[in-house]
Amino acid sequence: MTERIVVVGAALLDDGRLLAARRSAPPELAGRWELPGGKVEPGEGPEAALVRELREELGVEAETVEPVPGEWPLRPPYVLQVWTARLRPGSAAPEPLQDHDALRWLAPDEVWDVDWLDQDVPAVRATLAGLASGAR
Repeated sequence: MTERIVVVGAALLDDGRLLAARRSAPPELAGRWELPGGKVEPGEGPEAALVRELREELGVEAETVEPVPGEWPLRPPYVLQVWTARLRPGSAAPEPLQDHDALRWLAPDEVWDVDWLDQDVPAVRATLAGLASGAR
């Protein structure tokens, strides 16, 4: 049995808005939107991986808040886990540095205005459900 590899996604929140990142690569994903993040490296915890990935991909200093309940299958052996996160005080504004060509802060009524990657849709739904129930 192949060991599963966790990919962490950030539901990065600011003033009730969710950050979406548009993929620039690979070609089959380019132009679609996702929660920023990436693979957990060996010996790294998912929360540390998320902070590192946000620094590498967006140039920000962030902190995780809480896990979004659930886990979503990607192509084997990958699974997606999502944490809500927020920018640390004094962090730079997010910029698309790596794997993305655009970012958008989406208010709750704008979340479905972008073409999310299929595998991110259930994670975004779960994030919104958590926000609607008052979780931060």
